[in-house]
Amino acid sequence: MSTATALEGYPFAPHALDVGGHRMSYVDEGERDAPPVLLVHGNPTWSFYYRSLLQALPLRGRRVIAPDHIGMGLSDKPAEDTYPHTLARRVADLTAFVDALDLREPVSLVVHDWGGPIGLAWAADHLDRVRDVVVMNTGAFPLPPDHGLPWMLRAARLPVVGDVLVRRLGAFSLGALVLGTGRAWLPAEARRGLLAPYDRPEHRVAVNAFVQDIPLGPGDPAHPVLARLAERLPALDALPVQVHWGMKDPVFDADILAHVEHHLPHAEVHRYPHAGHYVLEDATPAIVDRVGTFLDRR
Repeated sequence: MSTATALEGYPFAPHALDVGGHRMSYVDEGERDAPPVLLVHGNPTWSFYYRSLLQALPLRGRRVIAPDHIGMGLSDKPAEDTYPHTLARRVADLTAFVDALDLREPVSLVVHDWGGPIGLAWAADHLDRVRDVVVMNTGAFPLPPDHGLPWMLRAARLPVVGDVLVRRLGAFSLGALVLGTGRAWLPAEARRGLLAPYDRPEHRVAVNAFVQDIPLGPGDPAHPVLARLAERLPALDALPVQVHWGMKDPVFDADILAHVEHHLPHAEVHRYPHAGHYVLEDATPAIVDRVGTFLDRR
C-alpha cells in the first residue's frame, strides 16, 4: 500500500528508520519536545489500530509514536529466510528504534496483543526510560498450564496448514476481524484499514510467523523471553499501570486477565464486557478518555 495517507481513518504521513537493515515505518504526531507516548501493536494489526490515540493524545500535549513492526503495516516485508521473525528479534528491533529516536525523557508505553511481550520486555530492561504503562488484551508470561490455545490458533500453527490458511489465504487476518470484536461486525473503515497492508501472500509472511512463534512449551523460541519477562513484571508493577480488557476475547480471556492482575496487583483495571480482542476498536471513546486522564495525572 503506497498511499497510506489516502486510507480512511489514517490521516498520517509516516516516517521511516533503518532498523537492522530493514525500513521500519512509524507515525510521529505532536510536538517533538512534548512528553512521548510509544504505542506498540500486535498481530495482525499495525499502527492503524492506534489511530484514535494518535489523533487524540497530541491534543492533550503528547508526542505520540507508533511503529510498524518489520513485516507489518507499512514497514518492509522481508521474506522468512532474510529476517528472523522471533520475539527476541522484535524486542531488539524496538530497542534499536527507541534508541534511534533519541528521546530525552521517559516514555508512556501502550501495548496490545504481541505488542505486550515486545513492549514490556523492552520496558523491563529500561525501567529508567519508562514513565507509565497502558496494557490492552495481551500476555506477558508463558501460557498458564491449564490454559490451552483455541483450536483455530492450534490449526494455524501447523506448518503446512498455517502457510496455506494464514499466509496464502489471509484467513488469520480475516478471522481476526470477526473473532476480534464483541460486535457483529467491525465498521467498514476499520476492516479495510486493518487488512490494507496484508493484501497478498508475500505481505503476510510476518502475520504467519507471529502465529508460529506462539510458545506452547519451554522448547519454543519465544518461551525464554516470556519466562524472563514474567520474572521481571514486579519491577513494572512499581510503575503506574492502567489495564483495558475486552472480556469477549476468545484468547486473552478472563483467566489471562486474572494472571495479569496477579503479576501487576497495583494496576488500575478497566473491564469492557461487550468488547473483544480489538478492545480499542470496540470501546474507543471510553479508552481514549481514560488513557488521556491516566497520562495527565503524572
